[in-house]
Amino acid sequence: MKHFLESFCLLGAFLHVCTQHTVPASEFQLEGDYLIGGLFHIHDDTGSVYHERPEALDCTTFLWLILFQMIRFSVEQVNNSTNLLPNVSLGYDIFDHCSDTQNFPGVLKLISANGSIQPWSDKQSVLSKVIAVVGPFTSTQSLTVAPLLMVNLVPMVNYATSTSVFSNKAKYPSFLRTLPSNLNMIDVIVRILQKFNWRWVAFLNSDDDYGNDGLNLFTQRIKDTEICLPYSKGLSDSTNYTQTFKQMEAKQINVIIVFALENNVEPLIESAMLLNVTNKVWIAGDAWALNKKLPKMKGIKNIGTVLGVAEPVVTIPGFSDFLHSSKAQLHCKYAEQDTFCNQKCNCSCMNPEDIFAADPSYSFAIYSAIYAIAHALHNTLRCGADKCDSNITVYPYILNIIYEKCLFVCLSQDDLTAPTKVKTHYQRSFVFILFFSGVFWHLLLYIKHLFCVGFSPQSVATLQKCLFFFFFYLFYVLNMCLVQVPTSLCSPECPAGYIKKRNGIYECCFDCEICANGTYVNITESPYTCLKCKDIEWSEEGSTSCNLRAVEYISATDIVATLVFVAACAFVGMTLAMSVLFSVNYNTPVVRSAGGPMCFLILGCLSLSNLSVFFHFGKPTVPLCTLRYLPFLLFYTICLACFVVRSFQIVCIFKIAAKIPKLHSWWVKYNGQWLVIVVAFVIQAIFLVIGYSCKPPSPYNETSWYPDKIILSCDISLQASTASVILLLSICTLCFIFSYMGKNLPKNYNEAKAITFCLLLLILTWIIFATECMLYRGKYIQLLSALAVLSSLYSFLFWYFLPKCFIILFQPHKNTQQYFQGLIQNYTKTISQ
Repeated sequence: MKHFLESFCLLGAFLHVCTQHTVPASEFQLEGDYLIGGLFHIHDDTGSVYHERPEALDCTTFLWLILFQMIRFSVEQVNNSTNLLPNVSLGYDIFDHCSDTQNFPGVLKLISANGSIQPWSDKQSVLSKVIAVVGPFTSTQSLTVAPLLMVNLVPMVNYATSTSVFSNKAKYPSFLRTLPSNLNMIDVIVRILQKFNWRWVAFLNSDDDYGNDGLNLFTQRIKDTEICLPYSKGLSDSTNYTQTFKQMEAKQINVIIVFALENNVEPLIESAMLLNVTNKVWIAGDAWALNKKLPKMKGIKNIGTVLGVAEPVVTIPGFSDFLHSSKAQLHCKYAEQDTFCNQKCNCSCMNPEDIFAADPSYSFAIYSAIYAIAHALHNTLRCGADKCDSNITVYPYILNIIYEKCLFVCLSQDDLTAPTKVKTHYQRSFVFILFFSGVFWHLLLYIKHLFCVGFSPQSVATLQKCLFFFFFYLFYVLNMCLVQVPTSLCSPECPAGYIKKRNGIYECCFDCEICANGTYVNITESPYTCLKCKDIEWSEEGSTSCNLRAVEYISATDIVATLVFVAACAFVGMTLAMSVLFSVNYNTPVVRSAGGPMCFLILGCLSLSNLSVFFHFGKPTVPLCTLRYLPFLLFYTICLACFVVRSFQIVCIFKIAAKIPKLHSWWVKYNGQWLVIVVAFVIQAIFLVIGYSCKPPSPYNETSWYPDKIILSCDISLQASTASVILLLSICTLCFIFSYMGKNLPKNYNEAKAITFCLLLLILTWIIFATECMLYRGKYIQLLSALAVLSSLYSFLFWYFLPKCFIILFQPHKNTQQYFQGLIQNYTKTISQ
């Protein structure tokens, strides 16, 4: 390290000697109590050529002479001020920094003291008069120079370098700039793209630190947006523009972001005009948004619309008079002496009008930089109204601390034609709070419309408000010119209710697919997925939201429910009436042949089965669902068991008793009929208790049958009810078999025929109901279920008991013992024949 420092110091001393000129004092130097170093890109290097020995740079092309004059004007204005730095003069030492990597002599001269460079030396013993350095211009130049200035924390106030890497204060602690960084500019560009819904863009950048930084920031910024970057290209002197435009045209890109320096942009636009590239939207970065050469080119109007983001153009009062004054005139009489150039170069005459016609970018940034240094020095010297403290030693690093607290007004309200003051101050991160301008090139009229758009990194609300006015202005101009806002999309936006199915690697390229019934698409949350509606919601095909389903069930107060209740009550009334009639005529042959005491059991169980009907209506609950079929299954089993026994007794008396007398005697001895009924009842009760305990019926929302409705019903498990239903079907089958065997018995004893007919009605009723359940699941399915239960009950009441009541009431002659004996005798004669 020691040898390196010694070599570095010797190199600095050598270069310092080499840079001494014998020419008279030029406009590049001004003596003062404190010096400001200047690194300005006044000329452009003609290119790097291999040399066998060191040669001076050949800088020939004028680029930014206006910036050079602006620093001279700003320093002169500060020196003439009575309020700022009284009795203290500022000077400058300016170098034409025309190369990215070969301008070290000027930099080393600025950081040297007494002709030598001593990095990290005792700050008390070696002190340079240069308190700050303004410049250089490009990002690459700044990256080359910055490490030399950071060693001793010499303030490096930059007016044009916007590369975001300099925001790293740990690496560049004394770097400051008077313009927003690329990060802010990229943010504004992205907002413009989002405003006009341009999501399929190309990014062309200069192949240097400035352009590559912009590309990286843009790529990071659009990650969480719908903007896609299908094409990017670094521009250089060897770029094949024909191939570049062909590749963009193949991808159908209509919006091109050009984040490059002017020396890259001019050949790009010229190639676009030559290749007849039309109807594009060009978004310009700050490096060329205010270019005054391109809008005057022939055929520029055909390339499309140019929008740009740049620093505001501020008219500096007094600058015009300064250029026209005799001190500021640029004469070529010193060309032979190179008095204008501090390096080997060719001088050309430029009058003030030529300077004003140049690109005004960065003028105000330089003006702000000089005033920032002056204010920091003013505060360091503790200047009052008429003098400063001359006993204070000013070290460059102290100014860095003062910059953090520096707040000043560069131009007052009266000095500006702009609508607001231009306030400038440093943030703690050493970044000036300035403003961007939205730039619109009205190429149809060959003029450039500029509209100032305020932007502050600290104020998102201000940015949104100012961008609103910029967009309003653009829409106004486009409408006045009858120009439709261009589009740039890989795929057109999907209609409402369609999701995006990605087609390729870019999110911007997709196919549209409609969402099915019961699903919807939420564009803001998940544009690529059809979301399923909740069970209580529904949606049609191609919906963007779900609607609440209509909840349907038959309430207990509904008219159909009332009619069913009336029918059920009438059934109970009829069973009671028949029970009374049978009890009055209990000893008559008709009642005895109908079953005698068993008739009252059947009528009672039919009435209890009728209770199920009353639980078919109303909003389903667990008790309601439990009692919907429980009484019917339990008590209807007893009814069928009674009819099984009755059918068996009839057949047994007339057909089995003579053939199997022992069976008949056993049946009579042990009251077989009651034993069968009790066994059937107990088995059915056990099945129901087990089934309903394992999986009791519960309310169920039927949502699959109707997309826009919820049918409230009961979920009755088939597995839990299987045993009960099988038992009931088995009893019904036995009953049908026995009743069919007695179809030829005497007429008044022919209850078997009535039972057979009732069973046929019962079977037909439940077949119809099962068919309806497969074809229909609406709210009236509960009504059909209640009617099926009533039909099952009424079939026995009407076709078994009602005919007997008719005989009792209207044919009493048939209700005698003699009549029944005569029928039996006739049946016996028929059998014997």
